[in-house]
Parts: sequence; C-alpha cells; structure tokens
Amino acid sequence: MSRRTKIIATIGPASESESALSALIDAGMDIARINLSHGTIEHGLERFHRIRKMSSLRQRPVGILVDLPGPKIRVGQIEEGGIALVEGTRLSLVPGNETSTAGVVQVDHGSLLEDVVDGDLLTFGDGAVQVRSVGRVGDRIEVEVVHGGRLTGRPGIHIPSDRTQLLTPTTEDIKILSAFVSVGVDMVALSFVRSADDLRRLEAAPELAGAIRLEPNPTGPLVVAKIETRAAVENLDDIVKASGAVMVARGDLGAEFPISELPHLQKQIIKRCIAVGRPVITATQMLESMIHAPSPTRAEASDVANAVFDGTSAVMLSGETAVGRDPAAVVSVMSDIAERADDAFDYEAWPKWLSSLNQQPNITQEASITNAITSAAQRAANEIGAAAILCISSSGFSVRSIARFRPRARIVGFSHNQRTVNQLTMSWGTTPYLLDDVGGDETENARRAIECALANGEIQTGDLVVIAGGSSLYDGRVTDNVRIIRVP
Repeated sequence: MSRRTKIIATIGPASESESALSALIDAGMDIARINLSHGTIEHGLERFHRIRKMSSLRQRPVGILVDLPGPKIRVGQIEEGGIALVEGTRLSLVPGNETSTAGVVQVDHGSLLEDVVDGDLLTFGDGAVQVRSVGRVGDRIEVEVVHGGRLTGRPGIHIPSDRTQLLTPTTEDIKILSAFVSVGVDMVALSFVRSADDLRRLEAAPELAGAIRLEPNPTGPLVVAKIETRAAVENLDDIVKASGAVMVARGDLGAEFPISELPHLQKQIIKRCIAVGRPVITATQMLESMIHAPSPTRAEASDVANAVFDGTSAVMLSGETAVGRDPAAVVSVMSDIAERADDAFDYEAWPKWLSSLNQQPNITQEASITNAITSAAQRAANEIGAAAILCISSSGFSVRSIARFRPRARIVGFSHNQRTVNQLTMSWGTTPYLLDDVGGDETENARRAIECALANGEIQTGDLVVIAGGSSLYDGRVTDNVRIIRVP
C-alpha cells in the first residue's frame, strides 16, 4: 500500500535551492511550507515561485502553505554567536527590540511588564529553553533559567495567551497575505487563533478585496487555523467549522497546557476535525533530532506513527527541513514511517467509529447531500473491493468528505480548478489531477477521469472503480451521484 498520510516540509536555507526542492519532491514532500516569521515578503515570494517551477518540472502537484507570523512575541536580535543560557543562572527581560545579550534579553512586547507575573514559566522557541519569572525590578523582569540551551536569531517567547491582548491577523499578516494571494497561493495558516472571529477577519479584510471566503462555500486559499492557545481549545468546534483545515501546533500549545495534557489534546483535536471532514495537521518536533542526526530517535518514530493511528491527515516538518543537515533524507524517513503506519491502520473499524460521532450538525442541504453520497461511495468501495474511488469536485469538499472515512481503496481526486488540485495535496489518501472542464456532462467527465487515472497508473483495465461526482441538476455544486464501473 502506498503512503496515504501527507507530508509538509518547511522550506528554509537548507532546502530553498532548486536542487534541494527537487530532492524534497522526489523524497515525498506533498506540501511546501513557507514560514513568514522569518525573512522578507520578497524572499518568501522567491521561494514560492521556485517551488512552483520545480513542481512543474517534476510533473507533480505540490501545495504551497504560507504560514503567517501572527502576533508572535519575539526577542530582539541575539548577538552574533548566540547566547548560552545555563540552568540556575539569572538574567533580565526588558521591553524593546534592540540587540539581546547574555545578561539582558530584549522582548518586542510593549506590555511585557504588565503581562508577566511572578512564577510564570516562559519558553523560547518551541520550548527547549525555559525561564521562570522571579519578580519585577524597575523596568525589567528578572528570570531564572529552568532549562538551559542556546538562543540564536530572533526566537519567539511564549507568554500565557490569556493575558495578552494581541489580535490576529495583524496588519502585517494582511499585508503579507495580500502579496501571496496575488500570485495564487494555495493555503494560508493563521497563527494564534482564539476564535472563529479571527478567521472571519481575513474574510472581511478590505485589503484582500474578498479574495478569501470561508465555509460553507469557500473560495481562494484554504485557511488553516493553528490551534496553539487555550482559547482556541475552548472554542474548537466553531473554529473547525469556519476553517478549511486545522493545525495542531504543539509548540505553543504545550506551553499553554501541562505537558501531560498535550497527547490528549492532540487526539481530541484530530477527532473533531475528521468528524466534520477537515484535514488536520500534526506539527512540531516530529523528527527534530534529524536536524543534526542521520536518523530519528525511537520516540520520534513512534510519535509520527501514533499521529497516523490517531487519524491525522498530514505530518509537518519544521527545522528538520528548513535548517537540517539533510532535508530530503528527513522527508524520506518520515515517508517510510508514515507508510508503514498507514499499512497497519485499522480501516475496518474506522467508519464504524466515525458513524458513532455527531457529524456535521446544522449544515446546508447541499452539504448533507454530498455527505450522503460520499458515504455511499466509500461503503460501496469497501464492499466490492474497488481499486479506487474517483471523485470529481470543483472545490475539493467532496474529496475531503470521502477521505474522512479512510477507505482502503485509493482516492483519486479530479478538479477543473488548479488551486483545488493543489489544495488536495493536503487531503489524506488523495492523489489529485487536473481535469479539463467539459461543462456539465457528467458521463464525459467520468470517462475522462477514467482515462486520466489509467494513463497515470492509478487503475488498470478490469478494475472495479467507484465514481462520485455532480450532475447538471446542481450545476456541479453538489456531489449527487455515485456509480460503479469496471474499467474497460
């Protein structure tokens, strides 16, 4: 069985060249992430166009996810060579954006002195370096190093989110996104989401001129809500409903909750997303040791596999591919682990478990028709042992609806829209293809889909396939028919 779980790789200095991107695609990268917390818009756009070029040359669709910085609180530029923080030592945090030194770390947050209280545990980066506040002295916060390490660049610093009044998206987020919308970006990740209203601010931003529309009829880039605050967990259902996909951002989420809660939150978030057909990404420190080492730790391998068993749609690499010693090797290792876990996935039990959940209450009649037909498609495929489910979808909603059932048959998604094809790179178990638009003729669409799947080796002559698509009754807006065909 080929790999079903998708892989997102962050592009950075170690992976931004044409040769490195080509190697990542060949190793199994499905989606390239451009982290806009670092570098300029111009540099990000250069990476965007280079990824598009290499995707075209490799003749494989690669989705592009731009990750907005959000109201991230960062320290001032660390002095050259970095700062080594030693456990038990003390230093000061001061509001500002000047150069940070070993004794005084500048924090680019004007209300630092009001938002940090005695006893707060503050973390840098993804939590590897931790300090505890021991009191305010004049215009600074004194902290003691609880867990030491080296700081470089401009790492983020985590302050409990319920005390900060920062809003997302920021003005800078909108400016960045406007530039990427103009070049046709596929997906955008919104940082530090607290409620569905944060997502709607993207939809309402006049600078974006209506280029983004959320559920139930999404247009533009797929909006990925990053779950990394306590408020986001409390408002999870509304956020999932409004978003196009969700990311379990375990770095800041692990700083907001006791670490013992994190595995349970991960399972809870994944379950809620899959129940309503939203792709869900598991991120942060998945194979982090491979930034420097040639192979992952045993715990990391188990972490990736368990995310697959939980039902995650995609697993994400950050520093491992952005600054690691061998980005392509990391993707290859992750691909092997995920493929083996996919093979051991409990496909028979999954649909029964899914049917026991309260799925998609208060949805439109059109969406309920699509859900019913895609449910029938996966049941038929399972019962007849179909080689594949071919799904023709304008927006990708129908494909994602099928994917939530985790059918054993491969899913081949077709769309007349290139952006939808790119977005389907995030959909579990789906191989996406662009299909020429032949109007509302569903029979001709089905014939061309079969021809495309045959030509690309997805199916073979004599295979039974299930085809789900829309008819002219709903002008292609609803998947309202399913049929079984033996491939001629």
